[in-house]
Amino acid sequence: MSVFKIAFALPVIGVLSACGHGSVGPDKSVDRGLDSKHLSQLQAGIWVDPNGCDHWIIDDGVEGYLSQRLDKFGKPVCSGVAPPTVATGPFKQGSRVSDPL
Repeated sequence: MSVFKIAFALPVIGVLSACGHGSVGPDKSVDRGLDSKHLSQLQAGIWVDPNGCDHWIIDDGVEGYLSQRLDKFGKPVCSGVAPPTVATGPFKQGSRVSDPL
């Protein structure tokens, strides 16, 4: 087999073998930090973006999580719970790690 055929075949084999795993990536609903736990065990708060729309936030002291708050139709929720760029609620609860900030 020529060097060209080997150089071409190896990347193709690598790409095809990656397709067989059937996984899209790590489970993002699990905190893998110092005090690892499922995110449902932490309490979320709301951060209001500059446009006035809500985002769920969780701060476990080491990592932070943010997800846009959507209604049942997939539209952004803009509740007015706080002024733009302000975070509110118990989003630092449920963690044993203190936040130095």
